[in-house]
Amino acid sequence: MAFMKRRSLLSLTTASAATFALDGAAQASTTSGHRRHGHGARYRKPYVVGHRGASGYRPEHTLEAYRLAARMGADIIEPDLVITKDGVLVVRHEPEISGTTDVAKRPEFASRKTTKSLDGKPVTGWFTEDFTLAELRTLRAVERLPELRQHNTIYDGLWQVPTFEEVLKLRRELERELGRTIGVYPETKHSTYFRAQGKPLEEKLVPLIRTYGLDRPGAPIFIQSFELQNLLDLRTRFKVKAPLVFLTDAKGGPFADPKKRSYAHLTSPAGLREWAHLLDGLGPSVKQVIAWNADNTLGAPTSLVRDAHAVGLQVCPWTVRAENDFLPADLRNGSNPGDFGRVVDYLEKLYATGIDGIFSDMPDFAVLARERYLSRR
Repeated sequence: MAFMKRRSLLSLTTASAATFALDGAAQASTTSGHRRHGHGARYRKPYVVGHRGASGYRPEHTLEAYRLAARMGADIIEPDLVITKDGVLVVRHEPEISGTTDVAKRPEFASRKTTKSLDGKPVTGWFTEDFTLAELRTLRAVERLPELRQHNTIYDGLWQVPTFEEVLKLRRELERELGRTIGVYPETKHSTYFRAQGKPLEEKLVPLIRTYGLDRPGAPIFIQSFELQNLLDLRTRFKVKAPLVFLTDAKGGPFADPKKRSYAHLTSPAGLREWAHLLDGLGPSVKQVIAWNADNTLGAPTSLVRDAHAVGLQVCPWTVRAENDFLPADLRNGSNPGDFGRVVDYLEKLYATGIDGIFSDMPDFAVLARERYLSRR
């Protein structure tokens, strides 16, 4: 029964994905009727982003997780970008890799364990910038949440850490296989941290997206960051034409922001106007779109989607996961934190706010919820 609960809806979602497509850059059709920002890709439906691939079903940020996400109907796949000692962009959730690879079990790398200050906080472990690509290739990916996703541990040790270029090549392969556009949504992780070490991400990112024909308005790419300044630099200093998205959270603020602004300010109507003219999208946490009550039940939608649309920004919140541990208390099934809750209901409520896309670890559920929501409109 546990296996049946976790089965994907691949047969249902692949068919519905065939009806999804990018609009042409010159077309005016929109998901919610508001004016789109000039650079951003336009979609006929709310788009589904496979968060780190289909990370609810395979270890995150592996080529197999990305393949599965697209085959389940995801419109876009999302790689997080960090960098190696020899300057190659690779795909990991964080520069510290003990939670997503088997590095801690490799005696040959025991001496590489260290403590670093990551965005002002001490972090102990093994860091990608201390490994050459060849060394990193000897490691194997493991499930990051084994206590919740024991089924994913079956795949521990099978796959390597991919490079960003491999993900871009896979995107093309998936388009040919599936006969539809597959977008890519790279996140520059800890930009200031890497630049301070002499290993800036942007100087490697920009040439790659240009090589693969993605640095243009309306391209099937969104470049995202929790740091605002590096996005502004991409637009002004690097002259990037591809769509750019500012990620935010319900607490805190962007690291190394010159004006020390909070995310709360930067997502207020006045704050949005400070940067919306240079960027294309907002990536808030789901709790910024629909607040949670003090008892962790689902509250009421905020005005954020409407406020962002008013200044021409697309809105794609992060991240919906099916396990009870990640759902509002009133949408959980039972008390086991790893069991699946009423995630389709949650997704439909998010779509009803007018969002332009959604991040999900389980893209099959996001596709199913989208079709159920749209069928009622």
